[in-house]
Amino acid sequence: MKKKIQERKESFKTDSGIEIQKTYPVKEGRVEVPGKFPFTRGVHPSGYRSRLWTMRQYAGFSTAEASNERYHYLLKQGVSGLSVAFDLPTQIGYDSDHELSEGEVGKVGVAIDSIRDMEVLFKGIKLQDISTSMTINSTAFVLLALYVALAKKQGADLSKISGTVQNDILKEYAARGTYIYPPKPSMKIITDLFEYCSKEIPKWNTISISGYHIREAGSTAVQELAFTLANGKAYLKAAIDKGLDINVFAKRLSFFFNAHNNFFEEIAKFRAARRMWAKITKELGATEPRAQMLRFHTQTGGSTLTAQQAQNNISRVSLQALSAVLGGTQSLHTNGFDEALALPSEEAAKIALRTQQIIAFESGVTDTVDPFAGSYFIENLTDEVEAKAWKYIEKIDAMGGAVSAIEMNYMQTEIANAAYEYQKKMEAGENIIVGVNKFTEKEPDPKNLLRIDDSIRKVQTKKLIKLRSDRDQPAVDKLIKQLKSKAKADENIMPTVISLVESLASLGEISDALRDVYGEFTGV
Repeated sequence: MKKKIQERKESFKTDSGIEIQKTYPVKEGRVEVPGKFPFTRGVHPSGYRSRLWTMRQYAGFSTAEASNERYHYLLKQGVSGLSVAFDLPTQIGYDSDHELSEGEVGKVGVAIDSIRDMEVLFKGIKLQDISTSMTINSTAFVLLALYVALAKKQGADLSKISGTVQNDILKEYAARGTYIYPPKPSMKIITDLFEYCSKEIPKWNTISISGYHIREAGSTAVQELAFTLANGKAYLKAAIDKGLDINVFAKRLSFFFNAHNNFFEEIAKFRAARRMWAKITKELGATEPRAQMLRFHTQTGGSTLTAQQAQNNISRVSLQALSAVLGGTQSLHTNGFDEALALPSEEAAKIALRTQQIIAFESGVTDTVDPFAGSYFIENLTDEVEAKAWKYIEKIDAMGGAVSAIEMNYMQTEIANAAYEYQKKMEAGENIIVGVNKFTEKEPDPKNLLRIDDSIRKVQTKKLIKLRSDRDQPAVDKLIKQLKSKAKADENIMPTVISLVESLASLGEISDALRDVYGEFTGV
């Protein structure tokens, strides 16, 4: 007997007492059902009636101590999952005392050099009780190892810890640039992580395939969708080639999309994404519904935020967040209104979270599943977005897949061309940005912005000196040698990386060991 889904309320009604049905049938055209293939109308039969999306606030800056303080603040304000931002040296595998880290430590995220920083970052927070998303790619395997090592120290049941590592290196080559190793060894590291997680931490989402940064680099909505799914297809094929079962590992894949300003196009994009991914996974052999589902996190558009009239960003973020909810997101981060000027202040972070809570508890849009289903406009727009995205994917397939397309500079060129066209239209006044190229006014210089000074590097350097003096150096050297050997032999490196972080090896040392084996990617 099928278990009945427990909804959040006994009934859902408007302010006038009109009862809201769970779903409304499409009177014309296709008949699709929420929770059923191809999941256009959502992956859950009851949508947000049974469970709201996870409300995250992306945070991380300065030291682990400062970020930990912000996490405790956000948890008290009602966030239901943490989302960690790392500084640039951490993202590209350099310790804070490396010469290339100068001027960047703690600036765009938190500096994490070792297990000791990780312990401080989550001090007073039980990893088994929360879901953590980590926006990290080229060093995702190290950060996951640090997280696992900390969970073990806390006595957590590894089969119960949950969260996500972004771990999407292909979009780094295409749009963002925080890569270390060439594409093929990077893909090998990613599939090592897939394999390890499927056996040891089965609730962990092993990759968040990201369209967010593709969009931030200037792509259109259609390009964001097409390139993201093409990358996803490449990860599926790499895992299958490694001998993994698509019906197992595909359940742990998630996606990360951008919510931009064109309200209806964004809703159509999210609906089309689910339908397209269901078809892709089915064609590659997935037979279980959960392996065919596209589950996704959304972040409002950072590139849409303006330094001019910054409070206008509250309205932008509200509309973008609403499009993500109406599109059926499973997780959402809302940007702070001051992020075009600096890292978000506590006030901006709280307003951003309250925006989600107002949508969830006051707007009524969560009371029925896929409320735009049956709209002539949305249904047609969903079809058009899908058709255009398939054309891109067909071109990429003809090139040999996403890795080949990136090596041929195809995605990078398409994104750059789209960004150029948008900029031209903005400068010509065809695209209006309120407060930037229309309705402008002279403003006073902003005050009370959160700034990070360069003293953070000195703090982290002292920690690293102590770390190296406290550890068993011969044991670390032996494990580094073992890591290189496994990388050369094409064996899974994750168990050795976990042993290394437990032995107080630093993130930079682990990254450098693999640089010695794989070399560095210098771009196309």
